[in-house]
Amino acid sequence: MSGGEEKSPEAHRPSVYIETTVVSYLTADLSRDIVTLAHQKITREWWEERAEFHLVASAFTVREAGFGDPAMAAKRLNALREVALLDVSAAALSLARALVERIPLPRKAETDAAHIAVAAVNGVDYLLTWNLKHIANPAIQRRIESVCRTLGYEPPITCTPEHLLER
Repeated sequence: MSGGEEKSPEAHRPSVYIETTVVSYLTADLSRDIVTLAHQKITREWWEERAEFHLVASAFTVREAGFGDPAMAAKRLNALREVALLDVSAAALSLARALVERIPLPRKAETDAAHIAVAAVNGVDYLLTWNLKHIANPAIQRRIESVCRTLGYEPPITCTPEHLLER
């Protein structure tokens, strides 16, 4: 970059892939379950700090956000309006298949693998999720990272909104 060029504002901010559970916790009515309620409050607190980050998602996030009760789906989709959408490339689909096959993940977790793959292929810094079963799961995290790196991609740092609040 020559002396007179300036980086875009996004270049200064870490990129964060918003997985569907985050926007679901953000927009849902407050839960009576204490753990879910804590996740919702942490998510809302992080959302207030989101200007520090360049938010991205994919068609997978949008598709999942549109499921369920129409009024709640509208809230989720509205929250995603300010989030840039990444392309779902053939490379991302190939990586997602590899994640499902090599980790292995159950077929019901194919979209979870797609979230990881889209973030990795696009060089996203963080994948933000409350999916502790198939995405932010320490028992499989090293396998996810290994598959990504074996196929030439640096995996995103997978974390919850709570982790990014403590940044």
